[in-house]
Amino acid sequence: METETEAADLEAGRVLFAQTCDFLISAASFNQLPETELPEIAFAGRSNVGKSSLLNALTGRKNLARTSNTPGRTQQVNFFDLGGRMMLTDLPGYGYARAAKSVVDQWTRLIKSYLRGRVQLRRVCLLIDSRHGLKDTDREAMDLMDEAAVAYQIILTKCDKIKTAELEKLLAKTHKEIAKHVAAHPEIMVTSAFKSKGIEEMRAALASLADKPAG
Repeated sequence: METETEAADLEAGRVLFAQTCDFLISAASFNQLPETELPEIAFAGRSNVGKSSLLNALTGRKNLARTSNTPGRTQQVNFFDLGGRMMLTDLPGYGYARAAKSVVDQWTRLIKSYLRGRVQLRRVCLLIDSRHGLKDTDREAMDLMDEAAVAYQIILTKCDKIKTAELEKLLAKTHKEIAKHVAAHPEIMVTSAFKSKGIEEMRAALASLADKPAG
């Protein structure tokens, strides 16, 4: 049964993500990153992990983050202002071989400089496809965030695509692995943008990191 505290958290999440969410800027280099004091939540993950779909589901918009049929199309950090209370940042997808090495190197430099130099970054939501689990490229990203002392949380996506027993095994395996990482949040969130599963809970968790409403 839902407690009063849980209900209040869910309501805070609903209110936050009901705010206008406006695209601010795309940054291709560190010096293009916007100067803002709003707390930032970054969304990272392998190409085609479902970042755009999750961002659209969280904000209740269909085309906030453009969904592309070609993974790796987004090569910049995209910033979205959520009601003047939080900045959502969509990081370039990684682990997609079709991109030229020079482009991949440029992405890597941008992400490293963003993680290490962005003091307002409160958390990275690291998206993992439930069907595949953690891959080596995900582990490299986790190591990078451990080194940068940036808090991150594993978000399992597309949970509607696997059976409950498989999901439980994946959760147990992933919990065991993240226990070795100093910057990893202990709670793993399970989501499906298609089925709207875990979306309310994720909104509530992120609302706790946002600036308080004016007044």
